[in-house]
Amino acid sequence: MNKINISYVVIISLILFASFTRIIPHIPNFTPIGAMALFGGAYLKNKYHAFIIPLASLWVSDLIINNFIFSFYSKFTWFYPGFLWQYTSFVLIIMVGYFFLKKLNFKNVIMTSIFSSLVFYLVTNFGVWISGSMYTIDLKGFITCYVMALPFLKGTILGFICYSTFLFGTLELSKHKFQILKN
Repeated sequence: MNKINISYVVIISLILFASFTRIIPHIPNFTPIGAMALFGGAYLKNKYHAFIIPLASLWVSDLIINNFIFSFYSKFTWFYPGFLWQYTSFVLIIMVGYFFLKKLNFKNVIMTSIFSSLVFYLVTNFGVWISGSMYTIDLKGFITCYVMALPFLKGTILGFICYSTFLFGTLELSKHKFQILKN
């Protein structure tokens, strides 16, 4: 019989918990989704789990938020416009966590959180620009798109830092307190 890895269950539980904190009222872009990707990439050693669990968590929370809580769309939607760009940014952020957070300490978590928030900003706003629905597909439209998104960058950076601090800190403090989580 396989032994349940309690540490793994705690990591997955933290990711799921964070995904559902998205429904708490917040400033624009101050959400846990980037931190979930970074955290999953750092702690889930099975590379398939590192990608599947945070992305599936994000997708399920998107389904609930888009279809039941805020009802953004007139009919049930599985994927929203622009999801490809957002999910691409999370795949890249998971890779940052997986490859660059081998040594966990406060400085590395903060630095990768800031870097990851910039990845999110660059990738998702490129998607907004290239879709051609809000900005012209030229240099002026490109620059305008990124300039208009600057007010949202503050919430993104703060969300990444705060939720990363919460997720990484909670797990590390729990490991310190509960011997069973160390492995």
